[in-house]
Amino acid sequence: MSDDLLAVLKRLSAAPGVSGAEATTLRALLVELLTPLADEVSVDVAGNVIAFKRGQQTGASRYKVMLSAHMDEIGMIVTGLEGEFLRFTQIGGIDDRVLLGQLVLVHGRRSLLGVIASRPPHVVLPEERGKVIPHDQLFVDVGLTANELKRQVRVGDIISFDCEPVELRRDLIAGKAMDNRASVTAMYACLQGLIELNHAWDVYAVATAQEEHGSYLGATTFAFRLQPHLALVVDTTFGHMVGLSEAETFKLGAGPAFSVGPNIHPAIHRRLASLADSLEIPYQTEPLPGHSGTEAWGLQISRVGIPTGIISIPIRNMHTPIEVVALKDVTRAGRLLAHFVAGLEGTFVEDMIPGT
Repeated sequence: MSDDLLAVLKRLSAAPGVSGAEATTLRALLVELLTPLADEVSVDVAGNVIAFKRGQQTGASRYKVMLSAHMDEIGMIVTGLEGEFLRFTQIGGIDDRVLLGQLVLVHGRRSLLGVIASRPPHVVLPEERGKVIPHDQLFVDVGLTANELKRQVRVGDIISFDCEPVELRRDLIAGKAMDNRASVTAMYACLQGLIELNHAWDVYAVATAQEEHGSYLGATTFAFRLQPHLALVVDTTFGHMVGLSEAETFKLGAGPAFSVGPNIHPAIHRRLASLADSLEIPYQTEPLPGHSGTEAWGLQISRVGIPTGIISIPIRNMHTPIEVVALKDVTRAGRLLAHFVAGLEGTFVEDMIPGT
């Protein structure tokens, strides 16, 4: 499975899909990938891609589990044309320190390769040379004349990073949009695993739209419509790297992290930990005292409330064009999800009610 997952992760990472513009190529790719693994694949009005897999339960009342992994990525939007150059602003949080010199694709009338540029240091004031250049002082150069640029690009066109994923040593993969295509790949692996595992509950594996700009639109609207009996959010968390303490981060290759705190239902956390122990899957624990910064924040309070858990995959260089993830963590998260779903029974709904 690992070779297949690597290929899937690379394809998903490379595909452009900035928040609010997931239809660029990403949505069609996901429909292609998920269709062989599900009973039905659909796209809703919010732009979510939903892979439905029917459970083996009988009777009029059917239990439903929602798996949620956002598919969108950080990026930019054109705010103005200035002669031969484009001005832009951010969609989602991007560190200005990493923008200068990046290759990008401008999604105008046709896709145009460009580079984020600025004035050379020789012509700026000495006191400005050591400072980070704000993104509103940067520009994109696609190599066209001013007149041709006006014909090809308009204000409001989307700009995505152009970065092909690469394989590093020790099973590590580097590329753009690992937040959150690594988690979408784990969800893909879960559906692969469910082909060979019996499961009673109906499964809705949702690659959600518009998470990065903070609205959680795709997840919250779909959950409101579906009203699942429980939800599992798959997202990324901070991987250990230079300059950060081990208390703030999680090791790559040491397994997914299970969140614990008020945004997470304790019964789901306990079940994830117990299942990981039984499957001999290593995991890490992420304490979250408040807002998780994930779609779980919206899912938890949808309608009458949805018991929600979070599985996180550690990545390095979060919200940059070259995030790093360990493939084995993606594989483990997918295997764990599949066995969690396969082990769900009707009594677990009652088990999640405090005091029962």
